[in-house]
Amino acid sequence: MILVTTPTGQIGSHVLDTLLAAGDAAGPLRVIVRDPGRLDPGVRARVEVVQGSHADPDTVAKACTDVDRVFWLMPPQPTADSVEDHFRAFTRPLVDAIEQQGVERVVGVSTLGRGIAVRAGQISASLAMDDVIRATGVHHRALCPPYLMENLLRQTAALRDGGVLAMTAHGDRVLRTCAARDIGVTAARLLLDATWTGQDDVPTVGPDALTPEDMAQVVSEVLARPVRFRRIGDAEYRAALLRAGASEDWARAVAELSAATDEQGFYGVTVPSTPDTAPTSFRRWCEEVLAPAVRA
Repeated sequence: MILVTTPTGQIGSHVLDTLLAAGDAAGPLRVIVRDPGRLDPGVRARVEVVQGSHADPDTVAKACTDVDRVFWLMPPQPTADSVEDHFRAFTRPLVDAIEQQGVERVVGVSTLGRGIAVRAGQISASLAMDDVIRATGVHHRALCPPYLMENLLRQTAALRDGGVLAMTAHGDRVLRTCAARDIGVTAARLLLDATWTGQDDVPTVGPDALTPEDMAQVVSEVLARPVRFRRIGDAEYRAALLRAGASEDWARAVAELSAATDEQGFYGVTVPSTPDTAPTSFRRWCEEVLAPAVRA
């Protein structure tokens, strides 16, 4: 049996849709979800639902009964008092299920930067939790994307009303990207294969080598309206997070993450694209996802 976490999220929904499309090849499917009402009724009728959080040991223990493959994604929680404690809380129940219930394979969403990233906020925390999971000896694949294109969906109002694409990255430095759909499809492909063994990273890097200024130009062309890039300073970004309700530690860590990705190069031009795991171009994503969201 396959267990899917975050089945209504940007990545988890693509994992679940791809598994359902595989039909009998996927076998029985189970999901952990806080609010089952967010599942499409047609989807809910085809999966077993365990209601709750996958940070809750009892929920995970129940959900992992008779499960041999797990899709695991750490959901963000900007109000968390401690980034490290948040990641530990969502990792410990999985480790217990591996050690006590015989989960054999885990496909998780991680990030590029292993062995490179230093003081990188949530990136450092994510990579550290991969190590905790792998210490159990479970067969493990960590999907490792760079900057997620879907992050730009937070800017639909600014793009529509002000024609501004704002990021903390330098406008003239290449920032590799990936679409959530590609991560989900790659995860599902791994979950459908019960033969792979060992522990490894699976980069999911899109085909583009665009700078943020290049991205603004692509968005402008797709939306058929002027869009300019504006760089946000780390202090401004941190203040905005705090105003939006983030905790001091979460805002600190996000600022560290932004500085590390911009300065340490692990999302940069030297990172090769991986067309087998991330074929979606930035322009295609803008046409299919961003433009409809801006126009909605």
